[in-house]
Amino acid sequence: MRKPLIYGNWKMNLDVKQSDDLVRSLLAVKLEHNVVEVGVAPDFCSLSTVAKTIRDMGAPISVAAQNISQHEKGAFTGEVNVDMAMTAGADTVILGHSERRTVFGESDELINEKVRLALRCRLNVILCVGEILGEREAGVHTEKVLYQLGMGLKGVTTDRVGNVVVAYEPVWAIGTGKTATPADAEEMHAAIRKFLSRLYGPVVANKIRILYGGSVKPDNIGALMLRENVDGALVGGASLNADDFIKIINYYK
Repeated sequence: MRKPLIYGNWKMNLDVKQSDDLVRSLLAVKLEHNVVEVGVAPDFCSLSTVAKTIRDMGAPISVAAQNISQHEKGAFTGEVNVDMAMTAGADTVILGHSERRTVFGESDELINEKVRLALRCRLNVILCVGEILGEREAGVHTEKVLYQLGMGLKGVTTDRVGNVVVAYEPVWAIGTGKTATPADAEEMHAAIRKFLSRLYGPVVANKIRILYGGSVKPDNIGALMLRENVDGALVGGASLNADDFIKIINYYK
């Protein structure tokens, strides 16, 4: 049985105090961590503060870096390496997010470098995959997502893939006026799990969690989580509001 995982990606929205206030609001509420796992991904400037608050309050909440460099160290101004992220308090890193792919032009090959580096350094990975509107309309959406997944996991062995969570982001449903239904999510998640089974076998594939990351809100999380292969959510905007994020975390109530 895969334990649900709800992860908030705060992106470039909050300063250090706002990030700390938000996580304290989450910690002030009794969350049933035995039922659902929770994680947050603050910006790099807030990462250590948020991680320390979580540690000090003894909460089992995961903390993710929103990205890392593919380089371990060196003359790379502005970059953050895996050791920096981990010593700041991250236990996880989000890689291959649609914004990294589309806005910053990160290639499948580059994302794979980062995935392998993170896993080698014992950092858990949330690997994001997803198709844009044109690919969905052309009917090549499944092929595109599975290609991204295969490239992202290239060279990742069976003993390390257990530290990977996959997040499916239907980019075509974010800010386009179009809606991804729970059926759309389940169709892609089932295809992803079948692909993982081909790569690693059904036993391993059935243990890997697949999150949905397309405009998750309190009013749609319940229907999404009823689907067999939807194991949680990677939440963007709604995770910036404590009340909304708590409702999403408590979707089962």
